[in-house]
Amino acid sequence: MTDRKHGKGFRILSVLGGIAALIALMLYMAGMFTPNQIGPGKIPGTDQGPGPQHTVQAVRETVPEFYEAVGTVRPRQETRVESQVQGRIVKVMVRAGDVVKEGDRLVVLDSREFQARLDRARQALLSAKARKSQAEQAVNAARAAFHRAESAYKRVRTYFKAEAATQQQLEEAEAAFRQAKAGLQQAEEGLREGNAGVKQAEKVVEESGIALGYKEIDAPAAGEVAKRLVEPGDMAFPGKPLVILQTRGALRLEALLPESLIKRVAVGDSLRVRIDALGQTVSGKLTELVPAADPVTRSFLVKVDIPSIKGLYPGMFGRLMVPVGTASVIWLPRNAVREVGQLEMVAAKIGDQWKTIYVTTGRTEGNRVEILSGLNGDETVDVTEKTE
Repeated sequence: MTDRKHGKGFRILSVLGGIAALIALMLYMAGMFTPNQIGPGKIPGTDQGPGPQHTVQAVRETVPEFYEAVGTVRPRQETRVESQVQGRIVKVMVRAGDVVKEGDRLVVLDSREFQARLDRARQALLSAKARKSQAEQAVNAARAAFHRAESAYKRVRTYFKAEAATQQQLEEAEAAFRQAKAGLQQAEEGLREGNAGVKQAEKVVEESGIALGYKEIDAPAAGEVAKRLVEPGDMAFPGKPLVILQTRGALRLEALLPESLIKRVAVGDSLRVRIDALGQTVSGKLTELVPAADPVTRSFLVKVDIPSIKGLYPGMFGRLMVPVGTASVIWLPRNAVREVGQLEMVAAKIGDQWKTIYVTTGRTEGNRVEILSGLNGDETVDVTEKTE
């Protein structure tokens, strides 16, 4: 019986010893036995000893708040260069990224078919002019015959009245006159047809010459080649884009704005645009607001013209900053905030003592950072450079 009691007591002591060892290990890992290490119980307000060499005052400001509407940088003007005629492409003079001036050659089509068409049209024009010349000669001859027949008819009619000519002679003269008149009318109709034929042939020559001119496709305006859509050997058709040009240096941000904010902006407003890839914010002018919401996203498309900056290209991501109100913000220099793991802290003067204050930071602007929690905005903060 005694041995059983002793065994039970030994087991209890073993369990208690294990628990004590576990607690000691947890306290050690928490830093309770390591000098100068923050451990449990050392919450904001730890005494920091003597004052620092360099300090600043926390600043509280009232700043505007913005809604960030995401968008895409696009050229203000984009031109789809197309061919006016059908033809096979023999040369493409540009590639994507090339800068061109107005009138620079972009694409060249095979001109042989256009040249053959023009040659045929010119030959047809010569034939039409020859027919017109023959018709003019026929008219001149018919007109002369008509005048002779007319004079003879009048003379015979006068003789007939004076009984110096017979009825048969009068009828023969009248028949000759009528025949000459019909011949003149027929010749004049042939001349009209000849004139129409010449005009039609001249029109075909003109159109063939224009088509031949379309074999060389030039830049309609200065810009940058955004896309090259064809290669030599491809066929060009009216309506099929060959090259896409975009205005160089003239860009805008196209963004979707929720319908709840559409009343906060208007055409002509000056708005800020943030380009994350460049780390820059520029001022732009709202030039277009599409007056119809997308039924799926319930948002409106807005377009803001922005200035050209180095490194900014179409297709890049941007943020349109739409003001929605104001907020009170506390600012500190970035070097005032120290990081220990995932903790952020500052050394601030509380009363007559310097203490460690845990803080939460937000956005940054230049060399200063927003303090979301931990400070009231009237503290003196240490910015002395720390040495390891």
